[in-house]
Amino acid sequence: MLDTHCHLDLYPDPTRTALNAESAGVFVVCVTNLPSAFLAARPHVRKFKRVRLALGLHPLSAELHTDNELSQFKKLVSETSFIGEVGLDFSREGRETKDRQLNSFQFVLRALNREPKFVTIHSRQAESAVLEVLQREYPYPVVFHWYSGAVKCLEDAIQLGHFFSINPAMTRSAKGRDVISRVPRGRILTESDGPFVQMSSRAIEPADVRTVEETLGTIWGTDILVARTIVQQNFQQLIRPLSRPAGVQEAK
Repeated sequence: MLDTHCHLDLYPDPTRTALNAESAGVFVVCVTNLPSAFLAARPHVRKFKRVRLALGLHPLSAELHTDNELSQFKKLVSETSFIGEVGLDFSREGRETKDRQLNSFQFVLRALNREPKFVTIHSRQAESAVLEVLQREYPYPVVFHWYSGAVKCLEDAIQLGHFFSINPAMTRSAKGRDVISRVPRGRILTESDGPFVQMSSRAIEPADVRTVEETLGTIWGTDILVARTIVQQNFQQLIRPLSRPAGVQEAK
């Protein structure tokens, strides 16, 4: 199983959550919100074979995008093949920092120096702006995490070769299922977005991506194992061009 977007460091007990994921055989991309969070998590993540730490600069943390954080991002970017969570958020929650977000997002993409990375993108109510910056600054496919925008932007992103990660909350909503139905199966990945998605009365765990696989199997008219294989193949296609640090393993 594959969880391409999980905030392991924001769980009450990140180590227990990571251990549960490893026991269930889930490959997890642990996103961070700031370079300082990446540095804090790195010593803990190293002991897990199936967890990869992503370097982030979250748009809703824009007020914390200090010169020091930006400098750390630029310094650390060569030390990981995984970038996230980054992007833009022009919802009511993020509208006031729009200009700062745009500067930070452009900074992130330029810091990648046009080298391929696994990049997981936040784009809430800013999908067209995200696409515009990507087209100008970054020539590789990215992953739109929890896409919720307009159909036209979705079609444009598909046309440009981007991928989309699906979580259980999306499978439970009409909007989310419509997104799933419109994305080619060769562009779909799975995610939890834990701990922000709820499963009944508890925070989601990485192994809960199984419910997404079940839904994909139903929509695609196949079984869960075939759906899982398709998602894994999509992930391998996306990470194959990366210059991965020694020790990075493929998801199984």
